[in-house]
Amino acid sequence: MRVGVLAIQGAFIEHERAFERAGHIVSEIRQSKDLEASLDMLVFPGGESTVQRKLLHDLHMTEPIWQRIDAGIGVYATCAGLILLANEVDGKPNELGRLSVLVQRNAYGRQLGSFQIHGSILGHQDIVMTFIRAPRILSAGQNVEILSTFDGYPTAVHQGNITAFAYHPELNGEIYL
Repeated sequence: MRVGVLAIQGAFIEHERAFERAGHIVSEIRQSKDLEASLDMLVFPGGESTVQRKLLHDLHMTEPIWQRIDAGIGVYATCAGLILLANEVDGKPNELGRLSVLVQRNAYGRQLGSFQIHGSILGHQDIVMTFIRAPRILSAGQNVEILSTFDGYPTAVHQGNITAFAYHPELNGEIYL
């Protein structure tokens, strides 16, 4: 599979390494022309969602990315990527949203309050879920499949061509498709 990792800010290198270890061909998406490549999946890494949103706009990448998503390209998003794709963030509509979830930014604490738990996802048991200033998925639409939970809230979801995580599987060298 050919995977394009949004490489404008955040933990894109960790995503690249995890997808490469899984045997995928990885390229960095740094500017609009990079989106013209033949890709099977786009990856939205963790980082600062506000900065990523601004850079996507400033680099004229927003429209081409959303066109690819709307056309059905696979999407893999963690933490900030989940925030960018959510239809509603902190009770406000997200004009960029493509995922029927309501998220609360930084709901799992500050950077120094980062933590790990063990959970399960897609038949994988006892996996490490690393939360770093992570968003909490407060609610998910009817057409959203919940893949994992913590403390009664979804932590990974799937809808159509989008899979999104509140935590960081890539930091443990894992990807789940």
